[in-house]
Amino acid sequence: MAEIPKGRRVTGSERDKLAIDLKKKYSGGASIRQLAEATGRSYGFIHRVLSESGASLRGRGGATRGKAKSKAKKK
Repeated sequence: MAEIPKGRRVTGSERDKLAIDLKKKYSGGASIRQLAEATGRSYGFIHRVLSESGASLRGRGGATRGKAKSKAKKK
């Protein structure tokens, strides 16, 4: 994936092509942060392009919390 110069606007067919490429790589398991680093663009830019392309964004991951345990005291 080619690095896009920082501050340069990406519009029209170039943006459409980028969106397709990013969506394919994201669906293949790449993270938004990995895509941002590979393209030289920000996390927010990649997130926005993926959202615009209709990509199904994954959750943040990490540890999940279980159901809260009841703290009712027995008398």
